Amino acid sequence: MTVTFPEFQNRQIQLEVVDGVIEVSCLVGGNGPPLLLLHGFPQTKAIWHRIAPQLAQFYTVIVPDLRGYGKSSKPQSTPDHKTYSKKVMAGDQYALMNALGFDQFYVLGHDRGGRVAHRLAVDYPESVLKLMLLDISPTLTMYSQTTMSFAKGYWHWFFLTQAHPIPETMIGADPEFWLKNHMGRHAGTGIFTPECWQEYLEGVSDPVCLHAMCEDYRAAASIDLIDDQHDRDRQHKLAMPVHILWGEHGLVHQCFNPLKDWAEVAHTVSGHAVPSGHYIPEEIPDLLFREAKEFFK
Repeated sequence: MTVTFPEFQNRQIQLEVVDGVIEVSCLVGGNGPPLLLLHGFPQTKAIWHRIAPQLAQFYTVIVPDLRGYGKSSKPQSTPDHKTYSKKVMAGDQYALMNALGFDQFYVLGHDRGGRVAHRLAVDYPESVLKLMLLDISPTLTMYSQTTMSFAKGYWHWFFLTQAHPIPETMIGADPEFWLKNHMGRHAGTGIFTPECWQEYLEGVSDPVCLHAMCEDYRAAASIDLIDDQHDRDRQHKLAMPVHILWGEHGLVHQCFNPLKDWAEVAHTVSGHAVPSGHYIPEEIPDLLFREAKEFFK
């Protein structure tokens, strides 16, 4: 199943990127300044179905599946997990936007997509005009400040990084059980439409997709930390405005200080907690639309 949005084109775009050729599945719609929306784990571009049509009234909205997710390519990973490093995944999005004719654009990322968006802003600062992130603090911060509460609540961060095929085998034994327990503990499963839920379930039920998603987390706990530490050591901070929203019912709110955390890696940071759990685009789309429209205006 592929969830589509009214009046959006469903496209498969072939890209030459740093590690070869991949195909990115994306939806494109609207008119105005380009706005790239990046989804999180274990989801797809479908997370934006309640907000992308609203944003398309004011922006040209590009909604891709990240590499390894949905209908995009799922290349075989390397032993160092570089294939799913945020640097490589960000390069995909830069190539996608260039292929669509955009050399400068806005970016809004949720969860893993927020981490790709962060790296996109670091590596292509001339292209990312403004950056909006949902329910995350920087990856390096979250790992380096891990507490018992965080480890117990976000235990999947440590489970999914275990060597292949441990998490793949355990999740693959009953993908729907895993999905209900993983996503349900954040906000309940009732917030997801049947169509979106089916698309997310198809992803974790596909061994190739499941392996790619685990590689995303393995990269985050290894090569991504090296890249992030390198930026910190250089005292390299993002110059574009950064706006962060996080759910007041979520673990990021309980365990971290997103404004302070992002101020360590960006010069201009704004944001606040919102009445939501983790899945902000699907829980409070109207509030998110208003925030995005105000920030990107």
